[in-house]
Amino acid sequence: MIIPKLKTKDLVTVTDLTRGEIMAIFRLTAALKKDARRGRHRDLLNKKSLAMIFEKSSTRTRVSFEAGITQLGGHALFLDGNDIQLRRGETIDDTARVLSRYVDGIMIRTFSHDNVVELARNATIPVINGLSDEHHPCQALADFFTIFEREKNANRMRMAYIGDGNNVAHSLIQCAALLGVDISIACPAAYEPDQDLVEEARRTATGSGSVIEITRDPAAAVENAYYLYTDVWISMGEEKKAARKKKALAKYKITKELLSKGRADSKVMHCLPAHRDEEIESDVLDSGRSIVFDQAENRLHVQKAIMCALMGR
Repeated sequence: MIIPKLKTKDLVTVTDLTRGEIMAIFRLTAALKKDARRGRHRDLLNKKSLAMIFEKSSTRTRVSFEAGITQLGGHALFLDGNDIQLRRGETIDDTARVLSRYVDGIMIRTFSHDNVVELARNATIPVINGLSDEHHPCQALADFFTIFEREKNANRMRMAYIGDGNNVAHSLIQCAALLGVDISIACPAAYEPDQDLVEEARRTATGSGSVIEITRDPAAAVENAYYLYTDVWISMGEEKKAARKKKALAKYKITKELLSKGRADSKVMHCLPAHRDEEIESDVLDSGRSIVFDQAENRLHVQKAIMCALMGR
């Protein structure tokens, strides 16, 4: 089992990695997943500790990181944002310096992406972005691992993302550009992904062969896509925008009707949690075309590989 040697200390965004490093993480993920299916776990992070800072609540992120490092022989410390000194005025800088003396890595799930950047800048140990308002790199890596473990033919990896151009969309675009996967984002004009991020991804895509499209037409996006992806319309912290966003995104949902406009063999993806019958119909989410729970499982295995690559050196 080969542990990748990464150039980066941290995983703040997907662009901290190269294509080769991502593929190395995927190979390690596959090996760790195979071991887990056999009931075997390796102490690759024996006695190492991960501090997990949560300013946003979570199911998948908390459980997958905590279970993951336990399976690797390490230990996780859950730090609720309301319980630690960040809420009482301690700076991110000071928190980073203190935790660097106590633990071997930090995972943070927060609102402002600047918090992740500042934490990584000041910590002497690896920092992993478990989610910010602008990026969700662990999710995107798990999603593309889910695709890569299914596909022998790279031409079948075209993805259509339907809905809000949010943090998940940002990380999917970046990952697609690095891996050479075509991606089409169907969204209203008011909820497009960040334009600078898209342009940067397109520059990356000139080397990888990826095509990145932004469209208003969900049917056009899914026409030749093998993987159809969506996410919740209302992210945590956006509750005041809910009515306006729901109205704008009403036509951007994965339904049986939309599936009928695309390939008969396409698969459906969602990062969860899902607001059933809002951004995706329950009949679609629970259908044989859904690989949503494969994605959820792969968060565990991909994040184990990420922790090994960053904390195991």
